[in-house]
Amino acid sequence: MSSETPTPPSPRSVRLERTDFATFTVTNERGASITIGDGSDADFTPVELLLAAVAGCSAIDVDFITHKRAEPESFVVEARGTKVRDEDGNHLTDVQAAFDVTFAEDEAGRAATEVLPRAVASSRDRLCTVSRTVALPTPVEFTLADGRSVE
Repeated sequence: MSSETPTPPSPRSVRLERTDFATFTVTNERGASITIGDGSDADFTPVELLLAAVAGCSAIDVDFITHKRAEPESFVVEARGTKVRDEDGNHLTDVQAAFDVTFAEDEAGRAATEVLPRAVASSRDRLCTVSRTVALPTPVEFTLADGRSVE
């Protein structure tokens, strides 16, 4: 049992609108937007955004932890996975996020380097909402705006 105090739910949402065949603009509640597509042009695909979300979420967690000790000299996270189609349908396997973070060779940098493995593990095991959602069985409910059921 965790000793952490649960926080109240914090709803999040985005709005996706078609702009062309297989091309959509996604807008968040703060007004920022990105374009996603099917991979036939330079736009991110939804799968690439999922990988970016895993890497980005954990990177932010790790940055919050290590930044208290030292600014990184470099901070790169590479996320990858293998897209497969099998009896379970389309999905990713072997999802990985590889951290390449360096700090100065001084006392603060050594402190940040020392805490880095624990920071990455904390992100993986409890902090990163994205990777935790992917790792846990999380049902996704699909609905139609007019109330018809999706079977």
